[in-house]
Amino acid sequence: MTHFRDGAAPAQLGQSLRRRHVEMIAIGGIIGAGLFVGSSSAIAMVGPAVIVSYAVAGLIVLFVMRMLTEMAMAVPGVQAFPEFARLGLGHWAGFMSGWLYWYFWVVVVAIEAIAGANIIHAWLPMFAVWQIGVALMAVLTAVNLLSTRSYGEFEFWLSSIKVAAILAFILIALGYVTGLTNPAGPTFANLVARGGFAPHGWPAVLAGVTSVIFALTGAEIATIAAAESTESSGMIARMTSTVALRILIFYVLSIGLIVAAVPWTAIVPGISPFTTALATIGIPGGAWIMSAIVLVAVLSCLNSGLYVTSRVLFALAASGDAPQALVRVGRRKVPTRAILIASIFSYGALAASVLSPTLVFTFLVNASGAIMLVIYLLIAASQLRLRARLERETPERLAIRMWFHPWGSLAAIAAMAAVLATMALTPDLSAQFYASLAPILMIGLALSLVRRRRKARGASAATSPARRSASRS
Repeated sequence: MTHFRDGAAPAQLGQSLRRRHVEMIAIGGIIGAGLFVGSSSAIAMVGPAVIVSYAVAGLIVLFVMRMLTEMAMAVPGVQAFPEFARLGLGHWAGFMSGWLYWYFWVVVVAIEAIAGANIIHAWLPMFAVWQIGVALMAVLTAVNLLSTRSYGEFEFWLSSIKVAAILAFILIALGYVTGLTNPAGPTFANLVARGGFAPHGWPAVLAGVTSVIFALTGAEIATIAAAESTESSGMIARMTSTVALRILIFYVLSIGLIVAAVPWTAIVPGISPFTTALATIGIPGGAWIMSAIVLVAVLSCLNSGLYVTSRVLFALAASGDAPQALVRVGRRKVPTRAILIASIFSYGALAASVLSPTLVFTFLVNASGAIMLVIYLLIAASQLRLRARLERETPERLAIRMWFHPWGSLAAIAAMAAVLATMALTPDLSAQFYASLAPILMIGLALSLVRRRRKARGASAATSPARRSASRS
């Protein structure tokens, strides 16, 4: 049950998600076009040592997921993970993290719609990219409006296809690089040939963490889906960390096999390195197969994006930080209005990609570049504050604890701060860092205005009885 501010009637989301749904929702939030296509840019920038970049980035995200697991176990019933920031740091942190997370996923929905539309456009050139993008968003919005169960089933099968594809690739590539299926023998020499393991130096490896960490975010969606699951919040919390660990293994192993199978200099940014690897191994139709898998990955992220934006908006309304009309649910127990609002804003971002692709849309994309790390920083700071409070008042609620507390949390905070600093100082990434300040400042301004309005309302309510008393006398 959700508790609402200002006397609004409580609303309850449906609880129709099973464990298999939530598990695949978490996986689906991470495995997307960032792995299948975006990894090409990281490999070209770093070389074979990109394996280390992914491992370090994955460990940072894994530590954040462990912090979330600790808080979710200690404080069950939280409906959206940004709300942990509210519990640990105060109302301002919940407002900031919730709206920043909502903005991030609204833009991601538009990006994924365009990526999927471009793939389909190559198959059906008679339709414009924007037309296909609108159709994809309309279909998946309808899926989300049907019921939470329909979203869960759709995401389960899409994510299952992605996982099966990655496992198949790992088996095929492993046979090739070890020489079992390669007449020329093992290909591990590609890891150190052409400039060595780190041809651009170790500073490039650290800079690579900055570009790959954003592809690894998304497992936190499971903590949002937990509010609509029949499973216990404890089970969901435990699962979040294990899923993040499995995805880290998927990423590091698949990227490692790619740079072992293919000379890193053969990887072209923007072209799926999986496609290049399959072509090198000699798998017929590899390009078409990967296009289909990338489309599945894109649709999965688009589906999850629409889901998570609506639930975060619902949680914000429940805390009084969004219009109260958004806490209503339909007869199917889904927040219909929140889904439609999220969809409308994503349509706006999609329209910007058509009407102003180099100015407005590029700015929207860049402005989401550092958002997730800022949110994760708020979560990490919240965990430190909340952990201290729990240890002092109710230590028995700490069923699962953050590793190496408090040093694990502090190390994650320092690593994320270093990534943000690197973004600000790296010419190719600085535009994303500084553009990300815009939504942060705008949401901070909105918070200030909301606070001022509430103070004025409170002062008016406090003085009204005195005024009535004076008028009677």
